[in-house]
Amino acid sequence: MILDAHAHLWKKQQGLVDGRPVTALKDGKSDFGGEIRQMMPPYFSDGKNTAKIFLANMDYACVSGAVITQEEIDGNQDAYLLQVKKAHPTRFKICSLYEENKPYTLEGFDGVKLCAGRLPTQDLTQHFSVFEDACRQGKFVSIDLAEGDRQTGSLAEIVQQLPALRVAIGHFGMVTKPGFEEQVKLARYPNVYIESGGITWLFNAEFYPYKSAVRAILKAADLCGMEKLMWGSDYPRTMTEITYKMSYDFVLKSKQLSDTEKTWFLYRNAKEFYQFPDMPPMTRPKNMLED
Repeated sequence: MILDAHAHLWKKQQGLVDGRPVTALKDGKSDFGGEIRQMMPPYFSDGKNTAKIFLANMDYACVSGAVITQEEIDGNQDAYLLQVKKAHPTRFKICSLYEENKPYTLEGFDGVKLCAGRLPTQDLTQHFSVFEDACRQGKFVSIDLAEGDRQTGSLAEIVQQLPALRVAIGHFGMVTKPGFEEQVKLARYPNVYIESGGITWLFNAEFYPYKSAVRAILKAADLCGMEKLMWGSDYPRTMTEITYKMSYDFVLKSKQLSDTEKTWFLYRNAKEFYQFPDMPPMTRPKNMLED
């Protein structure tokens, strides 16, 4: 049983990076603030990153469910994600997007996403109302913090004021950057968790089987406990280098993690945090390369 705590979908990519437009082109490419980037695998030929394609990847990789977070570089996908949730209510948990000085909603969503490192006002206490709204409505907060400890103090203040608030810190605390330990330490608070969306991006220079990423997972477990860590793929951007299955396969094949730790990291922790329903185990047909 596997759950993905960090993935992205969009019908039309139309976002911003540092105030410059990000728009989808063709064959998986995007205009990223004036620079052409391979944003998705090349078979995403029409620039759309849809639930249909993702579900095919999930089914083949035997991933039961996924959390669809958002990113300002993709543009607000609230309307499309509500359609996705209506069509596939048990497979997906969805986040609305919070952007500074813009209206946001929690209605119909399971949580709200803050790209905190991109906020003009970096002090998170100045955005207290969105955290308070999420807590009051029983929703979770998905948050990507600025590198290091620049925002850990203000987030710690918030979770102490709102002890029932569920917070998932993304990108594994920006594990390859100095000070990532301070982000991980926030998971010592009862309802704060760390998810690994983007860990294969951060260790891409090393590449599969990401031995340093496994060591980072173990280091984080020493800081906050394996029961506070969750796997995330950061689909589809990380799929420009690897397959979807490879984004967790390095964990399954690691001899440094016990079977119990793998179960916590890949499934149990996310099921409890995001409140996924019970789902039957998945099976896939043998592929053409298997005996």
